Amino acid sequence: MSRFGESMRGRSVFVTGAYGMLGSWLVRALLDRGAAVTVLRRDEVSASMLALDGLEPRCTVVRGDLLTPGLMERAIGEHECDTVFHLAAQTIVGTANRSPVPTFEANIRGTWLLMDACRTQDVRRVVVAASDKAYGAHDELPYREVFALQPRFPYDVSKAATDLIARSYWHTYGVPVAITRLANIYGGGDLNRSRLLPEAIAAVLRGRAPVIRSDGSPERDFLYVEDAVEAYLAICDVLDADEGIAPGEPTRARGEAFNAGGGRPHSVRSIIDAVVRVSGHNLAPDVRGTGTPSGEIDRQYVDSTKLRERSGWEPRVGLDEGVERTIAWYREHLDALPA
Repeated sequence: MSRFGESMRGRSVFVTGAYGMLGSWLVRALLDRGAAVTVLRRDEVSASMLALDGLEPRCTVVRGDLLTPGLMERAIGEHECDTVFHLAAQTIVGTANRSPVPTFEANIRGTWLLMDACRTQDVRRVVVAASDKAYGAHDELPYREVFALQPRFPYDVSKAATDLIARSYWHTYGVPVAITRLANIYGGGDLNRSRLLPEAIAAVLRGRAPVIRSDGSPERDFLYVEDAVEAYLAICDVLDADEGIAPGEPTRARGEAFNAGGGRPHSVRSIIDAVVRVSGHNLAPDVRGTGTPSGEIDRQYVDSTKLRERSGWEPRVGLDEGVERTIAWYREHLDALPA
């Protein structure tokens, strides 16, 4: 049973990125806790958890683009939203490398437009999604929140900018915001085949060899989606504990960034092996790469001590259990999987 987010009952919450995998799970958790949820819908969505699992009719839907001038103020103001979770972003590393300008527009401009709307509408708590990718490459691991942000590649730079812009709104304007730097999130509902787990699961469930686009050695930190949702709710709870604190005073969450990860890194090969093992299929992976793909970092994982000490959060779902739950979701929604 969740320990976090019970204070959401009766609150009016605005969620950007609600049609993404993490956003959909977060919306479900907020609705289950009695929040009134408003979501931003940019495109016609044929397959997402909000549609597939019947969540959308339980929300108020605002149609439009994050980048439309004035839309965020209108959405937050008209629906009297006191809480905002900003998850909307262009999240695909390869897409960012091929098309950096749209990525910068969505992730950087989108953040300042959203944050300025929160400022003008006096939102009481804001949680903004940055990423562990904002750290860039460091010789020392795991990443800790005191590490410098030193990104090199377009996606990583866009998330570092997201992080810095959001925190500036606390220090300059007193907007009560906290930032997440989460590890790679996985779970049911991710239908983007460019990511490791959806592609691998789609392959094994259809009897194909899962493809590895590196040599399998790059290491990543993986966090099951329900643990990620709990991290967001835990951070929001800590923001509430800072009520009345002004910029320049010590805080527990306002103006702070928080890591959340699974606790240790896993190689790409070990993730693929877990998918094959848990699925019950005997398929050798199709290794098509050498070393680490261009534009990506070789080893990444985060230290979640700060969030644990300030909120009590820690991941509950181990890799095999998480992969098992993820495969079970995809089995139920096989028609929605990438071909």
